[in-house]
Amino acid sequence: MSPIADSEEYGTERAGASTTVVVVGAGPSGLMLANNLTRFGVSVVILDDRPDKTSTGKADGMQPKTIETFKQLRLADPLLKNGAKVFDISFWESTADQPMHRTGRKTHYPDHLVGASDPYILLAHQGMVEEVMIDDMESRGVFVTRNARFTSCSLLDGTNRLEIQYEDTSANTSRTTKADYLVGCDGARSKVRSFIPDADLEGEITNAAWGVMDGVIDTDFPDLWSKVALRSHSAGSILLIPRERGMTRLYVELSSTGGERVDKAKATPEYVTQRAREAMDPFKLEWKSVEWFGTYVVGQRVAKRFMDPSAKIFIAGDAGHCHSALAAQGANTSMHDSFNLAWKLNLVARGLAKPSLLNTYEEERQKIAHDLINFDVEHCKAFSEGETALAKNFDDNIRFIAGVGAEYTPGMLTHVSPTTSPLQAGMLQLPAQVTRYIDANPVDIQLDIPLLGQFKIYIFVPTLRKSLGDLGALCEELENSLQRFTTQADRSFEKHSRSHGPSDDFQQHQRYTAVSNAFTLSMVTKSAQSEFEILELPEILQKSRWTLYLDNIQARSCTERWFGDMKEGDIGITVVRPDGYIGMIHTLNASKVEVMGGLLDKYFSFMV
Repeated sequence: MSPIADSEEYGTERAGASTTVVVVGAGPSGLMLANNLTRFGVSVVILDDRPDKTSTGKADGMQPKTIETFKQLRLADPLLKNGAKVFDISFWESTADQPMHRTGRKTHYPDHLVGASDPYILLAHQGMVEEVMIDDMESRGVFVTRNARFTSCSLLDGTNRLEIQYEDTSANTSRTTKADYLVGCDGARSKVRSFIPDADLEGEITNAAWGVMDGVIDTDFPDLWSKVALRSHSAGSILLIPRERGMTRLYVELSSTGGERVDKAKATPEYVTQRAREAMDPFKLEWKSVEWFGTYVVGQRVAKRFMDPSAKIFIAGDAGHCHSALAAQGANTSMHDSFNLAWKLNLVARGLAKPSLLNTYEEERQKIAHDLINFDVEHCKAFSEGETALAKNFDDNIRFIAGVGAEYTPGMLTHVSPTTSPLQAGMLQLPAQVTRYIDANPVDIQLDIPLLGQFKIYIFVPTLRKSLGDLGALCEELENSLQRFTTQADRSFEKHSRSHGPSDDFQQHQRYTAVSNAFTLSMVTKSAQSEFEILELPEILQKSRWTLYLDNIQARSCTERWFGDMKEGDIGITVVRPDGYIGMIHTLNASKVEVMGGLLDKYFSFMV
């Protein structure tokens, strides 16, 4: 029996209750996981030891890829409305011979290097990010269980289920719940991590310490509303970042990488402010108000394991990796850990995929964590060396910083393609604008199809009229290959449907599940709207009429961005995973259309 079938109603949480997934920690990582699982229709309980969501401070920077993810979730609007957008970065420096002066200014995310549809950092404090996900879950009947401190877990005798113990700190009582999976999103000092064998954090804890302050500043410094990297020859470095509601965040260096660690008792708001004044001299610095203050010591560590051998217990976010906050990577990487894990748990919990699929979570996200630590070591070093080193570090790593350059190596879910197309398996779906055929609306191809836990299969047919016969044969191969997958998924979602929130009424999800609950089929063509009718297309594409696109907007078309130069008569196939990563991409000529069924069978071999 499917684990979902054994679960109780959404949001139920009491002694003895049962669920599919228990998530420990209601920060950005835990809420991203819980929100996605809730939407997919997987029963989830969220335990958090705090009485309420984050009210001020903590993580604050959303990178371009994270902005895109929130747009895909249809949750970005409040953040875009209320957050601060930073498009540029300026560099300031003083030397023994020169007072503080600007040494350079540059676009933060140049289009030719990044190509993001949102080329800026969006600044909004962590509580604002938490709030949009909490509100969405609550509209679907799922609530965070507050004042709930996780204590332990164990395998129930004679079962494959976990018993999870936690303390209700408001009532000073112990409670238990049963679950199929446990995910620790409970920070660097993760209690859940201790229940995964050999999962200790490995790496370095440096002596580099930083003070962090959020508030409204009174200053004559001219670049206050840009991101600023400032280095004083005598008083260390500062990072200034604009914030929502006219605030500014200051990261103030309290000791150098090679210096002695600052006494924690000494790192007060007054001490941090004085260090900032010394570094910014001759510009004045006064706080009109301070909303949040914190300190941290730079550590660069990665857990040896992200999951237990039985694939029942997982960690995500800071529980799996720790690093500096200077490049705004923590919450972004953490939420994409969860984004990766959520759709895999959904498929396995529904009995649609083999449990081995869950092993790819550790393989993929641990790789990204190591990439992050390697970057962070060099970034912190460059920050202390000044503008030239820091600018080079940005240029060398800008795609990774933006999130669009976080890429996976070949594996179960990323099949190497023989083609030399710009887009390859393991990369994120590249943004591009196309025209939706049915209503002539210009749309972003990476945003138009809502996130429903489905794979997206894009068929690129540059010249439709010349390829109708091959397109028909290809669609037949697709239907035959994916029929079993589709039948099982449709049965599962009929029995355990996706959750429904008020916002879903505006999305019309049935448009994207007309063919299958397992995948959405899409066609992209350079042919003009006047050159074909929907009724001329294979039946499976007629059912997919809301995902038929005309590639007629950008000078460099979506076809070229994804496939490069396609020969006349070629057809391109791209399988995009539920998390937006490319799983498989192929270019086929007319003589090879019949091989697609075998390629899809091979790719989807992880399905039951």
